[in-house]
Amino acid sequence: MSEKAPHIILLDKLELGEHLFDFQLDNAYLSSIENTELLGGMVDVKARLLLRETDFAVDLDIVGQVQVTCDRCLDSMDVDVDIYEQDIELEDSTQQLDLAWLAYELIIVNLPLVHSHQDGGCNPEMDALLQDHLCTAMDEDDEYSEE
Repeated sequence: MSEKAPHIILLDKLELGEHLFDFQLDNAYLSSIENTELLGGMVDVKARLLLRETDFAVDLDIVGQVQVTCDRCLDSMDVDVDIYEQDIELEDSTQQLDLAWLAYELIIVNLPLVHSHQDGGCNPEMDALLQDHLCTAMDEDDEYSEE
């Protein structure tokens, strides 16, 4: 690993065999990534790297919470993260492995498609505004006209 960035692995500096890495992705790291839906968070990452003669395998175990924007009220909300990915395939020419970026990518692709608070968890002011503009089924007395 690099002293400057402990999650950067220089593969040509490692001996063959199994290597274990343990680190955290915190608010500073997660919120510093541009053009991301993550606002911050804290996740623990455990990585197992098996370096062989001709290739390598990476397993990642990622557990924690990340913050995203609620699609409904636009406030921040926490999303639990619990991901275990085995035998991650990477380009054969990889000489340097950024485990933090790999963990970040796995978090992003494993987030739910819709981010919303549990019932009653949204910002009450925004929820009231949404209720005022909510489309509901037409009453039987309402007329539908085609123009």
